[in-house]
Amino acid sequence: MTPDEYVEAVLDLVERIPEGRVMSYGGVADALSERSGRASARLVGNIMARHGGSVPWHRVVTASGRLPPGHEREARARLRAEGVPLRGERVDIAAAGWSPDDGS
Repeated sequence: MTPDEYVEAVLDLVERIPEGRVMSYGGVADALSERSGRASARLVGNIMARHGGSVPWHRVVTASGRLPPGHEREARARLRAEGVPLRGERVDIAAAGWSPDDGS
């Protein structure tokens, strides 16, 4: 998979995250690792920062549930509107986490 194809694969997966659910940067990387040969949460974060404006970027958070850096206020408002459970300043990953294997 070329770097451009990986960018497209990341964005395609993020588009599939259902409303009210989230994935971590590492979860996105892990879901694509077999077919891409890449498994870097940091790379996914860079892709989201550069190319994520056209997808539901607010549904990708850190593994601890922290919201996208620099966009916390906007992300929090969008996630609340979707009914995503928050615990303080973080998403409740156990309750809102999603995997493409979930089928939902």
